[in-house]
Amino acid sequence: MLNIILNPNSGEGKKRKLQRAALERFRARNQEFRVFETEKAGQAIHLAHDLTQEAEGDIVVVGGDGTLHEVVNGFTNFDKCALGLIPTGTGNDFAAAAGIPLEPEKAADLIVDSQPQYTEYMQMPQGVRGINVVGTGIDVEILQRCRSSKILRGRFQYIISLIISLIKFKNYKMRTLVNGKEGNYNALIACVGNGYRIGGGIRMCPEAKLGDGLLDFVVVDDVKKLRVPPAFVKLMKGKILEEPFTRFERAEHVEIYPEKDLIIQVDGELYEGLPFIVDIVKNKLRMFRK
Repeated sequence: MLNIILNPNSGEGKKRKLQRAALERFRARNQEFRVFETEKAGQAIHLAHDLTQEAEGDIVVVGGDGTLHEVVNGFTNFDKCALGLIPTGTGNDFAAAAGIPLEPEKAADLIVDSQPQYTEYMQMPQGVRGINVVGTGIDVEILQRCRSSKILRGRFQYIISLIISLIKFKNYKMRTLVNGKEGNYNALIACVGNGYRIGGGIRMCPEAKLGDGLLDFVVVDDVKKLRVPPAFVKLMKGKILEEPFTRFERAEHVEIYPEKDLIIQVDGELYEGLPFIVDIVKNKLRMFRK
């Protein structure tokens, strides 16, 4: 039995076609399933919690990174329930990290034909979990601009918001603790990646790999205004780690203490008042992926 949590508002106009294709594929494969549609933000958390408590089948998200984030935060009974994903969102960034096909039929086949694999996720204070990337700094500004835009949509909206944010950029003073070592930065952005990309394909943590048991800590430190254009090009090419002002380290535990309170984004969702303390959780969540 599959319990499908479906977000009808995920992605652009083609979403319903993709959703129907996934459900039709499960029927063609004689896979028994139930569908639960979300009607408001946060509902997928409660659906995931209740369905995994029942432990009467695996959970499949049909939606984007936001719906996946909610389901991961509601997940219980990890030993009895596995997680699948049919990516129908705008960015589908975690699907890329997990090797999940964007074609709904192929993503459905992956769930039917394969065994779930242990897949790391990130644990933060206040019970918040993340599965893709946690960050603060300019990425939060970008998301805020995206959400205030009334015209642009999708990845193009993110790129335009990124360019505007870089033009108006400001650095943020912060202290970090990574692998027991303290660092002090005047950072443009600080990220912790389980997945490797954000914003529909921007490789902020380009070396991050699922299954390595580590988080990728990336901070762009004290970048000067004249260096912003070439840094932007390197970022878009997935080569931001080549810049001399980029710091990169792998760890199981990361703490970031900004000089003043900053909003944190977790898988693209914004959190105020959440301490930036991240631990990797291994050998608990099982997921259908490559």
